[in-house]
Amino acid sequence: MSDPGAVEPGPAGARPGADHHGHHDHGAHDHGAHDHGDHGPHHPRPASEVELRAHALEALLVAKGLVTTDAVDAVISYYEHDVGPQNGAKVVARAWLDPAYRQRLLSDGTAAIAEFGYGGAEGDNMVVVANTPRVHNAVVCTLCSCYPWPVLGLPPAWYKSLPYRARMVAEPRVVLREFGLELPAEVEIRVWDSSAEVRYLVLPMRPPGTEGWSQERLAGIVTRDCMIGTAVPSADAAPSADAAP
Repeated sequence: MSDPGAVEPGPAGARPGADHHGHHDHGAHDHGAHDHGDHGPHHPRPASEVELRAHALEALLVAKGLVTTDAVDAVISYYEHDVGPQNGAKVVARAWLDPAYRQRLLSDGTAAIAEFGYGGAEGDNMVVVANTPRVHNAVVCTLCSCYPWPVLGLPPAWYKSLPYRARMVAEPRVVLREFGLELPAEVEIRVWDSSAEVRYLVLPMRPPGTEGWSQERLAGIVTRDCMIGTAVPSADAAPSADAAP
């Protein structure tokens, strides 16, 4: 088993973990302050300076009549509903059902994802890494917040936070446990470091109890966090209307 704290070098320009370990003070991170959003008993994260400036800029633009709140809401809605995790979920569901597509996806993620019409900025070089019974993958961007927008939408606040970016590299098993994901000791954790040159997407394992499900139904249990690697899909997560086998 490889060092669980090491960043998997990966292809296409991924940054080796050895470039970053020397810059992380592993004892300086307050574990309790790591905000995962809706995962566990964490308190809401206060707005950052960047977020406060963004809100102030939006208010100023609206006040000057340069943009309307409806226009801002439309952009947000676009990334939440048209460009979001539901895109990635469709990709994963098809890979579960179509072995030939799965092979294309793992061989050339960018081209296979483009078959759905997803691509462009922030997704022009995609690498997909598959979970197996012995290997669990997770994604981080240690330098900033590089993220595959075309398939996952906007990155969550915790993905951009310094604690996640540092601790996922240094102690991934602990961080995953804080998300509620407890992995067996024999499962190797590989952490992939996204960059401006390459974006990673996790292909989770299809959960038991989903035999005979349609692609649409399967996509319904694939969450954003499953494709980042901080969660795994479950048949129990299917919408209540689909509860019957």
